[in-house]
Amino acid sequence: MSVRQVGIVGVGHTRFGRFEGPFVEMLSQAAVEALDDAGIRTGEGHGVDQVFVATMGASMLNRQSGVASALVDTLNLRPAMAETVENGPASGASAVKLGYMAIASGMCDVVLVVGGEMMRTVSGWEATDFVATMLHPEAEYNYGLTLPTFAGMFTRLYMEKYGVEEKDLAIVSVKDHQNAMHNPVAHIQLVPDLYSITEDEDARIINPYVAEPLHVYDVCPVSDGAAAVVLCAMEAAGRFRKKPVRIAGVGQATDTHVVAERAVSTDLLAVRLAAQRAYRMAGLKPADIDVAELHDAFTILEIAESEEVGFFPRGEGHLAARRGDTRVGGKIPINTSGGLKAKGHPLGATGVSQIVELVRQLRGEAGGRQVEGAKAGLAVNFGGFGNNVVATILAREE
Repeated sequence: MSVRQVGIVGVGHTRFGRFEGPFVEMLSQAAVEALDDAGIRTGEGHGVDQVFVATMGASMLNRQSGVASALVDTLNLRPAMAETVENGPASGASAVKLGYMAIASGMCDVVLVVGGEMMRTVSGWEATDFVATMLHPEAEYNYGLTLPTFAGMFTRLYMEKYGVEEKDLAIVSVKDHQNAMHNPVAHIQLVPDLYSITEDEDARIINPYVAEPLHVYDVCPVSDGAAAVVLCAMEAAGRFRKKPVRIAGVGQATDTHVVAERAVSTDLLAVRLAAQRAYRMAGLKPADIDVAELHDAFTILEIAESEEVGFFPRGEGHLAARRGDTRVGGKIPINTSGGLKAKGHPLGATGVSQIVELVRQLRGEAGGRQVEGAKAGLAVNFGGFGNNVVATILAREE
């Protein structure tokens, strides 16, 4: 049996930030927007075969499990199959991958994927602890380590090995905040004056260290939000309102769970392997990618991932950012949505949100952040501290 081609025909997205209302209502808002974008009416004869919901913390943070079946019922999509997907911060891209597999295998023709998280129902400290539960329980979590802890240490190593400076982190942060100003669903709608802050010690009171050498504006916010996509078999795409954007490649890889046990501390092996697998499946090279959404929960990750996926030689990602290569209009625009840094990072929503941004770019619907003539886009959704990574390549159909 041959593998079927899969496209995306509908996208939806709530505003990231704080959501007032029940968890499933938030998921429903993104889902209804995506279904409407595709031209699908809920109720009898809706044609949706499967629903995947990506979330890491609904049971823990919102006291709700079985959210996929609850969403199907709320949207009147019965009797569609329903599953909830959990893969840490990479849950969203994993759910999209499973949707792809369901259609490519022939089991389904139409799949709705929704990712969401409500993280502002708890304090910032509780959210940080919740995210840290994905770390190794004995070797890492029990010692009080958190994701910002690892990011701070990783950043220091990168600085010492490759000459990255705090001003380079500021360049990435400001660029992402500038992009977010053109994204109406982004959590943070301001551009901080980080260049003067970097030079002026007295000004750092508004941008203190979180995990030295990372400052507040080097770290993503705690966000609520949801994003959704409608997938279909390409041969059935004519039924829908929008021309499909094809899922050209998907790659996934894992790395050593205990970060300290990795062979090279500054390598993100799972990012590299996932991207290579996605390129191979798509029949494309890094030079063929026109726009990318890279998982920048911390600014250093945008720099490191831009090297691991092959956009720049190792140790030169920060130099590319200095040159403006990663800005809209540059060699390879990265995080046109504002990235996790400014758009926000509701864990289960992030991977789906990255896909939504690429679809809008490839459709030419990105407004003031549009990359002109974009034909192919890459998304990297990063789980743990690089423990489990999913890369997805989308291509515009001519």
